[in-house]
Amino acid sequence: MNTVFADGNPQAQVMLIGEAPGEDEDRQGKPFVGVSGKLLDRMLAQIGLDRSTVYISNILPWRPPGNRSPTQAEIAACLPFLERHVELVQPKLLVALGGVSAKTLLNRAEGITRLRGQWRSYEVTGKSVPLMPMLHPAYLLRNPIAKREAWRDMLALQQKIAEDGTK
Repeated sequence: MNTVFADGNPQAQVMLIGEAPGEDEDRQGKPFVGVSGKLLDRMLAQIGLDRSTVYISNILPWRPPGNRSPTQAEIAACLPFLERHVELVQPKLLVALGGVSAKTLLNRAEGITRLRGQWRSYEVTGKSVPLMPMLHPAYLLRNPIAKREAWRDMLALQQKIAEDGTK
């Protein structure tokens, strides 16, 4: 129904990138507004962040039919736009929410459970931006036991923000 471009503060130093909009996001035209978005908001609040202090987007700006995962062709078609989006926002820190986002941004084949929890590097316009792959909030809703790892990742983000003076 809608193009779901971004939400939050485009001047924010922290940019979060998810996979693709779901049904609620498609209806409202904003990323992470459904049940998983509410969880993301609570997670951010625990480390002193909110939508006025972060910028949120997705790999795909539309909902794939049937809410399926994005295809490689869809990702390839949208990637140049996402790369330019990151270039224009110029975040100091990136967070890849979920496996599709992490694998796409890092050009890696490993799953999110192997990639998460470690700062990595995303190259944009000749600059290296620290990137933290994290579990997607929708995954946490299906697997509450993984919230412990997600909390560790949020604390690592909070620490990196404090070290870099980012906010």
